[in-house]
Amino acid sequence: MADRLVSALQFGRGLDGLKAWSHGNHEAAADLAARYGYGPVRELWKMRLTTATAELPDVGLPNGVTLRPFVPGMDEDRWLAANRAAFAHHPEQGSMSRADLDARMAEDWFDPAGFLLAVDAEDRLLGFHWTKVHPRHGAHPAIGEVYAVGVTPAAQGMGLGKALTVAGIRHLQGLGLHAVMLYTDADNTAAVSLYRGLGFTRWDMDVMYGPLASV
Repeated sequence: MADRLVSALQFGRGLDGLKAWSHGNHEAAADLAARYGYGPVRELWKMRLTTATAELPDVGLPNGVTLRPFVPGMDEDRWLAANRAAFAHHPEQGSMSRADLDARMAEDWFDPAGFLLAVDAEDRLLGFHWTKVHPRHGAHPAIGEVYAVGVTPAAQGMGLGKALTVAGIRHLQGLGLHAVMLYTDADNTAAVSLYRGLGFTRWDMDVMYGPLASV
């Protein structure tokens, strides 16, 4: 954040509209932000669940709904439409394009078997849970991620979000992963309540700072 602030001042661009993340929300970042009239405008929580001690509830799918894996070459467009609808007000997820999706599918971590789609009897997409596995890094073992869970507006109120979340976590457990993590906005009270109810605890927090006058 400091580099962006200093660069803006040096080149006379000012700070209007400039926002910056502090990963870990360090005290020094908060002090620097306050010096320039900035304050927190968004908090992103990192939450974690230890799979060995997790006690997941038995959550069945709504009547007429089944789960199947994402099929490359068939499901891209329908998933993009469902994702836009489910995340219409989300600043990043809802704006994902076909190029963005193709880029993620080309990554080594992409696994269609862990991209779960909830469909009705006519194979209409109602929701999804896209999981991710972060490989072992040095002394840190591999860890699963609740990468994206979404439910279309037409399927809201069916309990599908919780069922999809649990199904994805069980998939990651089946891979032998010791833990599962996720990111969620702190002000998304419904999501935070769901994740806490499943045993997730806050692990870390990133904070976005912006001009207080624009908040």
